Amino acid sequence: MAGKPTGRPVPPVVLALRRLPQPRLTGLGAGLFASAVMLTLGFLDLLLLDGSPVVYGLLFLPVSALTALWVRTADLVTAPIGVPIAFAVGVVPIAGGTGGFGGQAMAVVTALAVHAGWLYGGTLVAGLIASVRKVREMGRRQHLVRSAAAAAAASAGAPSAGAGAGEAPAAGGRGASSGRTARRRPVA
Repeated sequence: MAGKPTGRPVPPVVLALRRLPQPRLTGLGAGLFASAVMLTLGFLDLLLLDGSPVVYGLLFLPVSALTALWVRTADLVTAPIGVPIAFAVGVVPIAGGTGGFGGQAMAVVTALAVHAGWLYGGTLVAGLIASVRKVREMGRRQHLVRSAAAAAAASAGAPSAGAGAGEAPAAGGRGASSGRTARRRPVA
């Protein structure tokens, strides 16, 4: 029955997303992944497109999304933190500073200020994806707790193996499995 179609066709976008790899990166791994990819894209942008900030910003958005999708559930909070750091690392090649370390640092700060829209956009993408994943995980955990509680209640409500089928509970409303014996009242 597992191979039986459900009746609804699966959209091609969903099929393509299911074929993507599903790695689970730690918080540090997600930050390193994003930083390495953005640095590589920054150098490629410099070589191929003469450091176009628009192309760099557009490429930053999917990297932010992938970082938030591939980070472990326990490390979801690190995705919106590591992504802006990766943007800053990758903007170094396209910043265009001259005059040594001071000039390069000023060019990076200026590029971060001028292209803050892309920076905020990518951080927002990562934050939204991480939030949605966290809410889904919390719902999944609540569902597991509810189903475990329902299973425990169902098993507690079933008659125990030691009680007979027609056996009535002992005096005081206690069953035979309570471990207490019924006391008789003294006759006066």
